[in-house]
Amino acid sequence: MADLSTLIISRIPGLTSKERLLLAELFPESDSLLKLSENDINGIIVRKPKTQSYSMNQLAEEAEKILAVTEKNNISIIWYWDSVYPPQLREIFDPPVVLYTRGAKMENTVPHIAVVGTRHPGRKGRESAYTLGAGLAEKGIPVVSGLALGIDSAAHTGAVDTRGKTIAVLGNGIDSVYPLSNRKLACRILENNGIVLSEFPPGTPPLKYNFPKRNRIISGLSRSVVVVEAPLKSGALITADFALEQGRDLFVHGCSLSSPGNEGALKLSFDGAGIVESSDDLFNNTGCGSTGSLQVLESPEDYSLSDLFAMELKGSLVQYEGTRFVTGGALL
Repeated sequence: MADLSTLIISRIPGLTSKERLLLAELFPESDSLLKLSENDINGIIVRKPKTQSYSMNQLAEEAEKILAVTEKNNISIIWYWDSVYPPQLREIFDPPVVLYTRGAKMENTVPHIAVVGTRHPGRKGRESAYTLGAGLAEKGIPVVSGLALGIDSAAHTGAVDTRGKTIAVLGNGIDSVYPLSNRKLACRILENNGIVLSEFPPGTPPLKYNFPKRNRIISGLSRSVVVVEAPLKSGALITADFALEQGRDLFVHGCSLSSPGNEGALKLSFDGAGIVESSDDLFNNTGCGSTGSLQVLESPEDYSLSDLFAMELKGSLVQYEGTRFVTGGALL
């Protein structure tokens, strides 16, 4: 759980994630942090960010307001070093130092799959995203998307209609839903043990430049990213770029290859992205056709290395996040 000092550091404009983490290590208490000036901070990070001037007292007031709003509205704040912070998100180049969440606790034992695409899909694209979200949810795989109109909404809806878990990553403050037409969907996500998540504090409007930033979180939370319909200027292509930078597996849904106006998705397939038609295809792409429920192998230390290796060869076990192993089907 983030404290006042953490929130103050998260509000300092123009800093990278690494610089915020450095300040958090050097100044764990808000009293010592508040004694710093803007010039002091520039000296610590050895550069001068191109931002408007600020005072630490002003940032402290903002942080206190954020704490009050989150406490009043049952919003959780997850700090980078918290045990519930998604470990796969820590791996990316610029992980968010603070996450604001509503709903269930973060589940970090099973890999997630992101389903993204255009806000203006055709009928086939919308149906494909819905079916993919439902199929993944049936297998116990959390579906990650951005709660946007079109493909995102269809994937989330498929998951909640199957009573599965889905995570909506916002490009605005955690206290509001954008677009407003998806407020009911957001409520259904929360009712079905899902999560609404943002790195932006309460009160942040849905500014245009926030959405490319949130896309790195969508891919960062996921083991694989599936693009369902995307024109050349689709924001889904930004998510695809982040996925490749972060070492995630990238797939394109087959419906994109036969539908007009999906040159972006078509280019991804030409560049080497895998092609899938269903959640079963996602599993089969790893060499295993098992579609059973996935479970964490509780005590891998009880198995010899040769046994674990043999299980991997059979496709009944996949290593995930270093020392974690998952059985029951192949993960992406």
